[in-house]
Amino acid sequence: MIVAIVDYGSGNLRSAAKALERAAAEGGLRAQVAVTASAEAVAAADRIVLPGVGAFGDCRRGLDAVPGMVAALQEAVIAKGRPFLGICVGMQLMAGVGREHGDHAGLGWIPGEVVPLEPQDPALKIPHMGWNNLRIAATDHPVLAGLGQSPHVYFVHSYHLRPEDPGQILAEVDYAGRVTAVVGRANMIGTQFHPEKSQAAGLRLLQNFLRWSP
Repeated sequence: MIVAIVDYGSGNLRSAAKALERAAAEGGLRAQVAVTASAEAVAAADRIVLPGVGAFGDCRRGLDAVPGMVAALQEAVIAKGRPFLGICVGMQLMAGVGREHGDHAGLGWIPGEVVPLEPQDPALKIPHMGWNNLRIAATDHPVLAGLGQSPHVYFVHSYHLRPEDPGQILAEVDYAGRVTAVVGRANMIGTQFHPEKSQAAGLRLLQNFLRWSP
């Protein structure tokens, strides 16, 4: 099994790669984890991970700047149905539009918009940074299996994805208001939190992703 982590100049790629390698080893799974900026390698991979750190527009421009990468993602994820995991801004890029410093087109895989966090408690700071418990809605989703009802995971973000279809929200977090934490449909799943920084819960989620057969 080849797992491609998309390198487009955004995100702590080595951290994600090490976490996936550890998840595979501890789960007894044979997986070759490759950080790559090759569209051909992404198109041929068995599973694809799209990380992302920074502003939505910058990340989209970075993705567009890699020759053939957006087309390779469309071919592998949409046309061929390969399992896909988006992390943080990589998850947000699944949306139709991001509204950070203007409007920027996303990949359009999860119809909806990426909007600013607006906590109802003025004492809560933006960005939302730190450990919070998830509220899992899709308890039967294979990638969320075995995490329990309120796993502790690590967030760093100022925006979140608001899907048009509430059924595509698989988990939320309470940050003085409901904040999307996991989205998904078909062979795609995205986490606003960082599984690679979320210790036991994050490793379990990554193991589940490596085993997932949507």
